[in-house]
Amino acid sequence: MTRVIGVISGKGGVGKTTLVANLGSVLSSKFKKGVVIVDCNITTSHLGLYLGMYYNPVTLNNVLTGEVEMGSAMYDHFTGMKVVPASLSLKDLKGVDIFNLGDTIKELFDKTDIVILDSAPGLGREALSVLRASDEVLFVTTPFVPSTMDIIRCFEVINEIGAKPLGIVLNMITGEKYELTAGEVEGLVELPVIASIPVDKNIPRSLALKAPLVTYKPNSPASREITALAARLIGESYKPPGLWSRLKGFFKS
Repeated sequence: MTRVIGVISGKGGVGKTTLVANLGSVLSSKFKKGVVIVDCNITTSHLGLYLGMYYNPVTLNNVLTGEVEMGSAMYDHFTGMKVVPASLSLKDLKGVDIFNLGDTIKELFDKTDIVILDSAPGLGREALSVLRASDEVLFVTTPFVPSTMDIIRCFEVINEIGAKPLGIVLNMITGEKYELTAGEVEGLVELPVIASIPVDKNIPRSLALKAPLVTYKPNSPASREITALAARLIGESYKPPGLWSRLKGFFKS
């Protein structure tokens, strides 16, 4: 049965799209799952750009207007996952009804293992369409009060919709004393923190190279945590690389 996982955040800039690209990559390349990642942020689409996809003749926009089926908007990525980008052109927003997302996603049922929806931040039409189309929801936040409080509002909405919350990904952690701890975030939101991803200098490098971090630097601190998260989501075990492998990765960075 195909799982549909929405990845959402209250604010932009918390690393949600980077997480989607890397989760899809590692689930496909390492854990051999059939994965489709979908850019549902149609007004400010970035997912394709993160992966070096600058020109896509058919996009999610064409699917939502009823011009084509979902399969026509899927592109193969070298990690094995498939990517459904949104259009970068403003003119392609004409006639698009994002609330049709749930119906279009149904075309993928039983054709892949996991569909990951990259939501727009906040609780606008794009984000609400992702929540309605998702069976499960993963929250992404940074270790600060404003972005965490926004997750509380998002959590209240999914309780009304009925999607299953998977937990919180605490992103961009530096370990400074002024940051919220995982325990403090859990206390505020009343959801478990299922991954704590550190700030990693290799992330901006990977974005510049248009290569997912988990393939560019698989032993980097953030890659190890994303891989552990992917394993947790599918109920598989993951043993982080030993000290020698990590040291080799450090000196290559």
